[in-house]
Amino acid sequence: MAKRGGFPGGMGGFGGMNINQLMKEAKKMQADIENSQNELASKEFEATAGGGAVTVKVSGAKFIKEIKLQKDVVDPDDIEMLQDLILTATNEALRKVDDAQAAQMGKYNIPGLM
Repeated sequence: MAKRGGFPGGMGGFGGMNINQLMKEAKKMQADIENSQNELASKEFEATAGGGAVTVKVSGAKFIKEIKLQKDVVDPDDIEMLQDLILTATNEALRKVDDAQAAQMGKYNIPGLM
């Protein structure tokens, strides 16, 4: 007599893993991801522009922590150049955060997440 309802062969849809084990693994992965995100947020990333004339430091949470300018880059007659250097250094520092985040999260192979 055939079984009625349910999955053929038990919980075969999960590769033989029972649902409790699957939930346990999911919770562990979630905790690992949160730890990775917290670790990344606590790191600092730095970039320079103009041969070190402008230095920008950002956190892994993408907050600007510090902007340093060399005195000789501050020219009242060329504000546009200084603005460009600040933008360049800031965008490079943020790109470094994005790269670190992609590398960190790349170890979690979750279809549809990224």
